[in-house]
Amino acid sequence: MTAETLTNDNPGMPANDEINQLQTVNGSGNSVTLRDSVEVALKNYFQQLDGAPVTDVYQLVLSEVEAPLLEQVMKYTRNNQTKASTMLGLNRGTLRKKLKQHGLL
Repeated sequence: MTAETLTNDNPGMPANDEINQLQTVNGSGNSVTLRDSVEVALKNYFQQLDGAPVTDVYQLVLSEVEAPLLEQVMKYTRNNQTKASTMLGLNRGTLRKKLKQHGLL
């Protein structure tokens, strides 16, 4: 079911907060939000640094998240770039550029 198929007073927006929270189910059967997963991954990353200097963490996180995001949205939209760009809130040209950057086009 997509957000568009749900009854909503605000067309184009998800009908409820559950759609807004990306969730996965971990091995114990517990629901974990994407935000929680990122937080845990970053905590682990910083612990492994053990005080070593690091730069460009923002770019690191974006590069790790953006490629699978684009890949899954393209699968969901059956490679329809117009639908994918609308779903992502990007213009089509920006989407094409990002797809090329990640070797997805």
